[in-house]
Amino acid sequence: ALAMDGRLVMIAFLEGAKAELNFAQIMVKRLTLTGSTLRPQSDAAKADIARALRERLWPLVGSGAVTVTIDSEFALADAADAHRRMESSAHIGKIVLKVAGDPANGHTD
Repeated sequence: ALAMDGRLVMIAFLEGAKAELNFAQIMVKRLTLTGSTLRPQSDAAKADIARALRERLWPLVGSGAVTVTIDSEFALADAADAHRRMESSAHIGKIVLKVAGDPANGHTD
C-alpha cells in the first residue's frame, strides 16, 4: 500500500510481531521499514518527543495540512463498545472516546 519511496514506521502490533514479506516489492518501490517503541526511552527523551510534536506536528494538524483518519467516535460511557470495535480489527483510523467537559471535543458540560 506504500507509494514509491514510502516509509512505514511500526510502533505497536495488534496481531503478533511476525509477518511474511516479499522483499522484491520492498526493493522495487525503494521502501523504508522501521520500528520503534517509547517504553524503554527515558523520561527526558519522551519529553523531547512531546515537545517536537507540539512544535512541529500540531500546527500542521491545526492548519489542516495533516489530517487524522477517524474511524468512529464513542461516548466515554460506551468505552466497552469502542474497545470491541478496536479488538475486531475492522476499523481504519482512530477510534475516539468523547469526554464530557472537553471543549476540544465540543463538550462543555
